[in-house]
Amino acid sequence: MFVVVTVDGPAGAGKTTIARKLAKQLGFCMLDSGALYRTVALALLRAGIIPNDEIIPDDLLKSINIDIEPAVGSMQISLDGEDVSSEIRSEYVGVAASVFSAKAEVRRKLLGIQRSVALQCDLVAEGRDMGEVVFPFAQMKFFLTASAEERAKRRYEELLQKGAQPSYSEVFLEMRARDHRDETRALAPMVPAKDATIVDTTNLTPDQILGTMLKLIKSRLDLLKQETAAKKLDRPSKFFL
Repeated sequence: MFVVVTVDGPAGAGKTTIARKLAKQLGFCMLDSGALYRTVALALLRAGIIPNDEIIPDDLLKSINIDIEPAVGSMQISLDGEDVSSEIRSEYVGVAASVFSAKAEVRRKLLGIQRSVALQCDLVAEGRDMGEVVFPFAQMKFFLTASAEERAKRRYEELLQKGAQPSYSEVFLEMRARDHRDETRALAPMVPAKDATIVDTTNLTPDQILGTMLKLIKSRLDLLKQETAAKKLDRPSKFFL
């Protein structure tokens, strides 16, 4: 059985950066669920489906072919054999993905794909409902958060580095709108799993966040090893059966 660590939280909380660093430190594969939803969104947009459309044809969803190649600290994803890693990072696709992800048929499409990765390797899974819905059996769960102002600032600076020229107020309002969609959707709303450790990243550096999480994970995995060893000792020997 492979180990699964989930890292959930809203946009701008730092979960993608931290999850990638965490996976590299642990030697685990990385699952970027946001990239999967963006890939589906891109496929739907290319097919002429807009986020406000109420119905997505079932045959269209079935025809979307997504391939994942998990690796230590990273994930290679392709759409119908095409590398779309750059295109799915556009703000337009991101906004569409946030809307499409609220649709039950889209979430059903990706649920099995996401869970299949955990059958291949130890995994750090990053998203918004990894610990609550996709991997409720995960050995360690985290929910990263930060103030809306700090998250908007991080996103604003990220967009500037990519050459975009948004206003901070536009980024802030879009982030609040995205939070509202994620938190109030009827299916799999973004909430911390009951057994998740909540980490407020507002005033923490990435190294501080990573150090805290690694310490907790190591403690948890050591405990699991001890419990497994104890169960083996308690198991009756065949000699006495």
